Amino acid sequence: MKKTLDLTEGNIWKKMLLFALPLLGTSFIQQLYNTVDLLVVGNFLGKEAQAAVGASSLLTNCVVGFFTGLSVGCGVMTAQARGAGDRKRLDRILHTAMGVSLAGGAILSVLGVALARQFLVWMNAPEEILAPGAGYARIYLMSMIPMCIYNIYAGVMRALGDSESPMRMQLWGGVINVVMDLVLVKLLPDGIYGVALATLFSQSAAAVLAVRYLRRGTEFGRLDLSRIRLEGEIVGEIARLGVPAGLQNLVITLSNVFVQSAVNRLGVDAIAGFAAYFKVELLIYMPIVALGSAMMTFSGQCCGAGNIRRISEGVRVCIAMGVAYVAVMSALLYFFGQYAFMLFTRDPGVIESGMRIVHVTFPLYWIYVFLQIFAEAARGKGKTLQPMLIILATICVFRTVCLMIFTRSGVTIERVAAVYPAAWFAAAVCLFLFWMKERRREAFPERMKL
Repeated sequence: MKKTLDLTEGNIWKKMLLFALPLLGTSFIQQLYNTVDLLVVGNFLGKEAQAAVGASSLLTNCVVGFFTGLSVGCGVMTAQARGAGDRKRLDRILHTAMGVSLAGGAILSVLGVALARQFLVWMNAPEEILAPGAGYARIYLMSMIPMCIYNIYAGVMRALGDSESPMRMQLWGGVINVVMDLVLVKLLPDGIYGVALATLFSQSAAAVLAVRYLRRGTEFGRLDLSRIRLEGEIVGEIARLGVPAGLQNLVITLSNVFVQSAVNRLGVDAIAGFAAYFKVELLIYMPIVALGSAMMTFSGQCCGAGNIRRISEGVRVCIAMGVAYVAVMSALLYFFGQYAFMLFTRDPGVIESGMRIVHVTFPLYWIYVFLQIFAEAARGKGKTLQPMLIILATICVFRTVCLMIFTRSGVTIERVAAVYPAAWFAAAVCLFLFWMKERRREAFPERMKL
């Protein structure tokens, strides 16, 4: 049986680092799926195919993001039950999670496949990339069921305190993805469909490994496939905790339609430049997300154990670690980022477009650390609705207003890019104020009732 990490006691920064590093590895490997797709497409199929993948990725991210948000509900419940030592509840969560994955994955696959082309039309995608972009998205979205199974059970494993096993599973999936990309892009007449099929195979492999792991069992129980069910009380709690995060991911991705529509007006070089930028950005973004995921598990376990004061200490540690990392990495990419872009394209126009975005956003990326840590700490304690409302108001509504204001006199790459740090700042300030209010409520519950 696999032993898991108890985050409710011991040195905070050491345990956070030990827990977050495998999360970071998992995040990079998981992003390898789309990154390798873009690499192969950009180097073997040309920038039109690269733009098609970039434009369709907004749809795939929208669908994946909603279910990833739902998996937050399972993660929070698991972490709190683990912290409280409630084995019976953990068993109920484990078996209901599979039912949610199967049902939710099937629904999302059908909706995504049906709406793929229309979604690209709504985004004003150029005519020449409509057919390949929709075809890529449809094949990619066929992997929703295995993707949902892996993601929700990886969240359960992490919430229990095991962040290393999901990384190993994704590593196997990543290797399969790379091999199948290189093989299928040569074998199939339209290579762009081959890279989508590679993702389907790799996600299926990761899902099988996750199920195998949980069937073998942990110190807190094992998965019995004959007992898979949709238990009403557990599903309701998953929905209560997870739907806000899922809606947040969905609406944020949908709000990107406005940004993407502005980018599409700048031509193929700008579309491909933004697509490549979002891959280079992962060098900064993914470590922040890994720290945030560690913070959510840490917060959940400590909340379940009744150790609220330790959560505030963890927040300070995570922010310090995140800001230090971002300061170093953003400086390196600000001055030498063109070499990172050359991994995805050799087109000078695409590289130049990407670097123009970097010079606007990376000097302010440290703001995103505060946004992520405060939001995940609150979610770990079961406060998922308030962070969702704050993030939707800032990242969606405020960012869209900024886009309209910034591009009133004309659309440029710099003006579009500037909406991101503006929204990060607004979200970070609001989440900080919410976090401080929660701390006062916990410290002086009677006073907050007055």
